[in-house]
Amino acid sequence: MNVYLQGKRIPLDPARSLGQGGEAEVFRLGTGRALKIFKPPGHPDYQGLPGEQRAAEERIRQHQRKLREFPAGLPRRVVAPEELATDRSGRLVVGYAMELVHPAEPLVRWAEPAFRRAGVPNGAVVALFRDMHATVSGLHAAGVVIGDFNDLNVLVGAGQARFIDADSFQFGAYRCGVFTERFVDPLLCDGSASSLRLVRPCGPGSDWYAFAALLMQSLLFVGPYGGIYRPVRSSRRVLHGVRPLRRITVFHPEVHYPRPATSWRVLPDDLLHHLHGVFERDQRAPFPPALLEALRFTPCPRCGVEHARAACPFCSPHAAAVATETIRVRGQVRCTRIFETSGVIVHAAAERGVLRLVHHLGGAYRREGGTVVLHGPLDPALRFRVLGATTLVGRGEEVALLSPERAPERLSVDSDGTGPAFDTNGRHRYWASAGRLFRDGTSPWGIDQPEPIGDVLQGQTRLWAGPTFGMGLYRASNLSVLFTFDAERRGVNDTLSLPPLRGQLVDASCALDEGRAWLLLALHAGGRTTHLCLAYARGGALEGTAEARAGDGSWLGTLRGKCAAHGVLLAPTDAGIARLEVEGGRLRLTREYPDTEPFVDAGSRLLAGKDGLLVVGKQEAAVLRLN
Repeated sequence: MNVYLQGKRIPLDPARSLGQGGEAEVFRLGTGRALKIFKPPGHPDYQGLPGEQRAAEERIRQHQRKLREFPAGLPRRVVAPEELATDRSGRLVVGYAMELVHPAEPLVRWAEPAFRRAGVPNGAVVALFRDMHATVSGLHAAGVVIGDFNDLNVLVGAGQARFIDADSFQFGAYRCGVFTERFVDPLLCDGSASSLRLVRPCGPGSDWYAFAALLMQSLLFVGPYGGIYRPVRSSRRVLHGVRPLRRITVFHPEVHYPRPATSWRVLPDDLLHHLHGVFERDQRAPFPPALLEALRFTPCPRCGVEHARAACPFCSPHAAAVATETIRVRGQVRCTRIFETSGVIVHAAAERGVLRLVHHLGGAYRREGGTVVLHGPLDPALRFRVLGATTLVGRGEEVALLSPERAPERLSVDSDGTGPAFDTNGRHRYWASAGRLFRDGTSPWGIDQPEPIGDVLQGQTRLWAGPTFGMGLYRASNLSVLFTFDAERRGVNDTLSLPPLRGQLVDASCALDEGRAWLLLALHAGGRTTHLCLAYARGGALEGTAEARAGDGSWLGTLRGKCAAHGVLLAPTDAGIARLEVEGGRLRLTREYPDTEPFVDAGSRLLAGKDGLLVVGKQEAAVLRLN
């Protein structure tokens, strides 16, 4: 596609891609600007999907007038179109230039427990939503409705919430026809349908509905319809996606509350009353700003839980101290705690079966033995890896190597916007820089010298290293490439078969053992986030696949924390550990371990230890042994 700004042709270089969603792709322009290009009906993402092709055609047709009539003077937090991108004739609008919001994280990250405990306190969440409240109110005062208000079209940087995807805003005669399942107001949907289907126009009330849902999930790590509904009477069962139409919220007595989530009891009564009113009694008044102004969290001096009530909801002044057991037994499972901190664990790995970790305590990052590796407050922008006694700390496009009794070393690395591209496997460190993949090495003269492995796409590559091989993924514009590399030898195998990845890549993870890689992807398209698991043999053959809806309570309802060992995948869930195997081109749940339920939840991290399965939580690590 040829794209022009003010008559000047703009090349669409995949290396300058900032990402893509279900409807458009975004490229870096330079000088603090970005270029958003709408996907035409013939885009590969729409191949074989006539409904999506028609929607793209209608969307582009509407944009020809809508973007030219886009209202001026909106709140400063809105990333509005600054200049229209056209074809060579200047008549067909194909996208627009806008301000580049960088660095920033999508609001969805603020609903991830691991991200939040790495340095984003509840007070910062409340301040952010005060900022968002002012923007939403300002938009409504200007006669504009957000419509598709979700956690991917709000970017957070420097404590500010910037609203993107403004081309989908609703104003004048232009309705918002897209929605996100987790945040769409059920009052706008067909109440008799078997799935969420938008049949009524958005309005200010639907924006405030989404605002309340976003606030709830950012404070509690669970949305209004999270958890698993398990009614006693089977006749009352409904599909998970239909629960909003029946108002079966997470507060319902027959909904099993997610164990990694924070209890709703930490919220004050007036805020809980408002949330009940919105999600169970269909109240749609503007969110009361006084609820945010009065919201103050404080840690309980006894149990450490942060709450916003007059007194801790879990403690009483006369409660007796409860001793923490080192060894616990449940059925056939024996759990032995091997590490505990009053701080927070930010990274864990197993090197030859031995637990290595980084935790933050007393204003410093420390290794498992307590040695300080870096002073400073918790910072969610930092990425950690370990290699023996060396701690690797990444941020932006740099990685620092911190080793005892040695001066710090620094590596320049590529970053795809989610963090620097580097990893370790207990023997080597691997990183991408200037479009090349490197492994640490030593010259014949005994001098440290990076060893090039192969070529990758600069600024777009994610890496995962396993004991015998690693995996990488880069995705930009129409290009999606999955590759493997040997842990010791040069060369990359970029011929791996990759199913079509439609929509926005929200997150990615990978678990590897000696002979197999399990790639886990979160993709957002059509208003829904789907999780995909792809199992690859070391040689590159795709051996099995599985798919699930994000948050459905299954082993694939969450993306991270899984462990690959001896050709199987072990996944933590709120009901215990699940075992997955490859059978006939599919990934099949072959066994569940209910006796592990007291020791793990969906937010745990599993690692293969030499004496059993390592389970790492927020503040402790343990070994599980099956008797």
